[in-house]
Amino acid sequence: MPGDHVTIRPARPDRADGAHFARYLDLAGDGLFRWMLGRRSAAILAEAYPTPGHDLSYEHVRFAEVGGEVAGMLSGYTAADHARASDEPLEKAAGIHKLRLWAAGLLAAPVLGFMGRLAEGDWYLQAVAVDPARRGAGIGSVLLDHAEQAARRTGSRRIVLDVAVDNEGARRLYERRGMAIEARSPTIPFTSGNAVYRMAVNVTPDPANQPQP
Repeated sequence: MPGDHVTIRPARPDRADGAHFARYLDLAGDGLFRWMLGRRSAAILAEAYPTPGHDLSYEHVRFAEVGGEVAGMLSGYTAADHARASDEPLEKAAGIHKLRLWAAGLLAAPVLGFMGRLAEGDWYLQAVAVDPARRGAGIGSVLLDHAEQAARRTGSRRIVLDVAVDNEGARRLYERRGMAIEARSPTIPFTSGNAVYRMAVNVTPDPANQPQP
């Protein structure tokens, strides 16, 4: 409901938060992970989530709560975090579904490669999603405010994200936040669409996190 107080908290590496993460990542990803991992995608993502050192780790996740209940999620990391990330936790969690993950990765390589390119000083907004029943209450704006603060705290100079070409509502929201399209990915072969726009906005880093001369 409009007017309800929204709080942001760090994610915990437990089963309950892993389930929340998988659900909200699916909402944010327009079905990409289901396409790559199959019907067990939620369980696989939740299994990988508690492990540190990869892009889908709890370390990069914040949850929005209203009245003590999870109502949205934010996931993001720096270019340096991404450069250090390993694919091993997701592959291990996928188990026998790893072959599907590899095959999907090969097919989608042009798009995944596009999404994985981050410049030094970028802070990548991997996912932001709000519970469908709570949309319109300002939770998304609170999450995006938090993303901007996180980017500044890490000394990043830009926030970048990828949004599905056909997701006009999300694109307009990001444009209202000052973000602009700077590139378009290739399309995944043999699929209906699945291209993304790269959007970016400059931010002013927190001086406390800048290297000293």
